[in-house]
Amino acid sequence: MKISTVVANIPESPTLAITAKVNELKSQGKNVIGFGAGEPDFDTPDGIKDFTIESLRKGNTKYTPVAGIPELKEAVCANINADYGLNVAPSNVIVSCGAKHSLYNLFYTLFEAPDEVIIPGPCWVSYPPMIEMTGAKAVIVDTRKNRMHITADMVKEAITPRTRGIIINSPSNPTGMVFERKELEKIAELCVEHDILIISDDIYRKLIFDGARFFSVATISPEVAKRTFIIDGPSKTYAMTGWRIGYCIGDSSVIKAMSRLQSQSTSNPTSFAQRGAWISLTGDQSIVEERRKIFEKRRDLIVSKLREIPGFDIVPPEGSFYAFPSINGYMERFGGSSALTSYLLENALVAVVPGEEFGAPDHIRLSFATSEENIIKGLDRVKEALSAL
Repeated sequence: MKISTVVANIPESPTLAITAKVNELKSQGKNVIGFGAGEPDFDTPDGIKDFTIESLRKGNTKYTPVAGIPELKEAVCANINADYGLNVAPSNVIVSCGAKHSLYNLFYTLFEAPDEVIIPGPCWVSYPPMIEMTGAKAVIVDTRKNRMHITADMVKEAITPRTRGIIINSPSNPTGMVFERKELEKIAELCVEHDILIISDDIYRKLIFDGARFFSVATISPEVAKRTFIIDGPSKTYAMTGWRIGYCIGDSSVIKAMSRLQSQSTSNPTSFAQRGAWISLTGDQSIVEERRKIFEKRRDLIVSKLREIPGFDIVPPEGSFYAFPSINGYMERFGGSSALTSYLLENALVAVVPGEEFGAPDHIRLSFATSEENIIKGLDRVKEALSAL
């Protein structure tokens, strides 16, 4: 059968492919340690599950408004207003089937050919394909020369008359970097000057280490806030990845247009999952800090173990749950991270994600959303397998 050009050109998500490969090997009885998953290894908190089960028993199984139930939109507003110091209303919020879906809807609503969208790289694997599916062009700005941090000068060099938007993902997937406030302020000035929209993907904002504070460009000024779209959701913060709930907060006219688009694709997000998202925002929040501390401890451990491996180098992640080490010591031998990844899976039974997919063939990504035991055992295997070369 003939496949459309747009779909034929869409690459498979490499992180999901790695996870599927790990599960396949485990089903064959192989003791594979996986560092590929982009999700917490914790379960959804019991209070959220119990509330959602009770919601099901009460009959919350029908269609809801396309853009989300009023209670959840109000809870999102309360959360954003408290954390960002903004004054958003339910008309500024749409709830979708995961933050990825929120981004997808937003990109299709805002961009088309010949628009250009600036993306600091290395970047999450799905940004460029989703941008390019709209007909727009993804313009990757390589931050590796600046220890994975974007600067206003880098952005300025990338701006053209066709530049329509920029994506800010801080903390970043895959690098774990938290972008500096002074640079974000300068970037925001450029966006106002050149009429550029800002997509602020804040999905990892609750997972920040070393006492750092999350900063959003939306808080700089009312003028910047007007052109900023915040992407968030409960998946990473509350270990609710499979619930598929995310939201976009921004200009009400764009949100209304996104709702029209969503009405012709998924309609509303799952009714009872929305109830679970509501209680995640309005219930006890103590578990968020408890789990953040666990991730920080794991971050310290994985950084120390990676530094024991000759040929690797690591800029310690400042947030999220990803480490993104350089593999420069093995580039001559393997030519890139894909070959190294295959070698490690075959010879060490360790699964990592190659950096090619993030725009950095000289890096690999490891998720430390796994146990300390797995971190120690897995990186010991990596060290042993590479020392045998």
